[in-house]
Amino acid sequence: MKHVLCIGTGGTIASELAAHGLTPELQAGELLAYVPQVYSLCNVEHVQLFSLDSTNISPEHWLKMAACIRENYDRFDGFVITHGTDTMAYTAAALSYLIQDSPKPIVLTGAQKPIVSENTDSKQNLEDSFRVACSELCGVMIVFNGQVLRGTRARKTNTKSFNAFSSINYPQLAYLQDGRLFSFIRPESAPQPTWCDQLETRVALLKMIPGTDSDLVRYLLERNRALVIESFGVGGLPSYRNSDFYDVLRQGIAAGKTIVMTTQVQNEGSDLAVYSVGSRLKSDLGVLEAYDMTTEAVLAKLMWLLARTDDAGQIRRLFYTPIACDILFPVTP
Repeated sequence: MKHVLCIGTGGTIASELAAHGLTPELQAGELLAYVPQVYSLCNVEHVQLFSLDSTNISPEHWLKMAACIRENYDRFDGFVITHGTDTMAYTAAALSYLIQDSPKPIVLTGAQKPIVSENTDSKQNLEDSFRVACSELCGVMIVFNGQVLRGTRARKTNTKSFNAFSSINYPQLAYLQDGRLFSFIRPESAPQPTWCDQLETRVALLKMIPGTDSDLVRYLLERNRALVIESFGVGGLPSYRNSDFYDVLRQGIAAGKTIVMTTQVQNEGSDLAVYSVGSRLKSDLGVLEAYDMTTEAVLAKLMWLLARTDDAGQIRRLFYTPIACDILFPVTP
């Protein structure tokens, strides 16, 4: 029988109603008491790392989760992390870079309603997650509402519905129905994972709106090592009169800053070469382009690679090197 570690971090799944709304209160062992059927699937142990609303999860907590898995990796066949849904996609992306090519399954799950609620999705999500943790699937995944999604491709796309997550620009790995796992894709792995224990948190994100002032870009570049710009459509920056976005980016790159252009549009990715407002950014300035990557994966990948190097050539090479199928476009660095 497989041996699985359940790691509690809080979230809606573990919440109870307090004076000012739902607050994570239940420990991992208390959650498991609601799904005794998982003990027929595997031997289970549990540990509580913290009890946080996922709004309060930060890169510091990602490192603690990765460290917990690393410390226990040889003792267990799989891992289930219970986590709040609001930042689960960011955590899944981050763990995909902190724990690369794992031959063992590392599953994140949670719920839209607390496990103490009458009509909750918690119990099914937990049972499904343990089934995946006992399977031949590998790497970092989100299991939610019967779907199994890659950690680098998941995004929360519904705020209240049980069908909370979608796989962006990539098919789901598998699905679960009536206690059975139907697998489409088995991720690649290595005999042992590659571990990382550092992240560079000076990475900023700017969502463009019509009329954005270039001084905001300048401000963010002054205070961070990297800036991700979510632009419109396939990508570009305004070239209206008196705008100086191009010069601000040129100065930032000259100062050693990393700039990535992506899109606010959820599906199909960026393509800076299409319009003149984007082509110069790539051909003249050499900004990086996210293509089909999710914003969550872009941010996590930058935090990972900037902790490894400050060489512009190395940064470009690492950014365009696919990890856990985070980028699929045929990119020439």
